Amino acid sequence: QVQLVESGGGLVQAGGSVRLSCTSSGRTFSNYAMGWFRQAPGKEREFVGYISWNGGSTYYADSVKGRFTISRDNAKNTVYLQMNSLKLEDTAVYSCARSRSMFVIATMTATRPQSYDSWGQGTQVTVSS
Repeated sequence: QVQLVESGGGLVQAGGSVRLSCTSSGRTFSNYAMGWFRQAPGKEREFVGYISWNGGSTYYADSVKGRFTISRDNAKNTVYLQMNSLKLEDTAVYSCARSRSMFVIATMTATRPQSYDSWGQGTQVTVSS
């Protein structure tokens, strides 16, 4: 069973930036697309973005497009979420996830939580005014 561990969350002022990391224990990390999701109190889990297995493709939710960037370093088994121009509504627990399928997955498939079978424990990001 692969383990995913997020880090980098914390308290940040509106307009600021933070970078989250997600490191995988799996030996085949580079074979899987990775997604980022978030969940705010009282709300359902929300898709943030995903990156393809080789880093060649990314896709973001409209709410974060142009502000957030996902990248990966397969040599380090790590995927990153760079969050800029943070807003109060970005406050949430952010989790990374590994896709169920190896290699290519359809973009719309990547937006659904059920397309992922391994999840990190999440890291809290709180944006203050």
